[in-house]
Amino acid sequence: MKRPSQGSSGGAERSGANADQHDCDRRQVVLIYDGDCPLCARYSHANRIRRDVGEWTLVNARERPDIVSALARKGFDLNEGFVLTVGNETYGGADALHALALLSSRSSLFNRINFAIFRRRRVALLLYPVLRSFRNLLLWLLGRSKIAKS
Repeated sequence: MKRPSQGSSGGAERSGANADQHDCDRRQVVLIYDGDCPLCARYSHANRIRRDVGEWTLVNARERPDIVSALARKGFDLNEGFVLTVGNETYGGADALHALALLSSRSSLFNRINFAIFRRRRVALLLYPVLRSFRNLLLWLLGRSKIAKS
């Protein structure tokens, strides 16, 4: 999996004429998450990315088995972690968490905390297995199955 970068903007928002030109080149940013996991759904919906990054889309993997299958063919298991695509780049699990933190808008307390914690890849790598275990426990307690592999 590829490591994300903040790009040439250094995390700053663009404005003026450069913003108009940059909007033409906006990338599609898609987060594929488990909609049956309350923690995953709340986290996904609370995230906001910077406007200069691209067009933000959320996809509930439970409603899109075609996407689950396509990602599985690329080696991504949505039961092991959510997936973030940014243009042609795809990140899974801890790398997706780290990339999302770097792309975040910092517009809310949640996004600022998320950035502060997960902007360091090493921290994301350490904490993601704990978060995934909590997701699995939560699904089990709620009597929900894991995402079907098509």
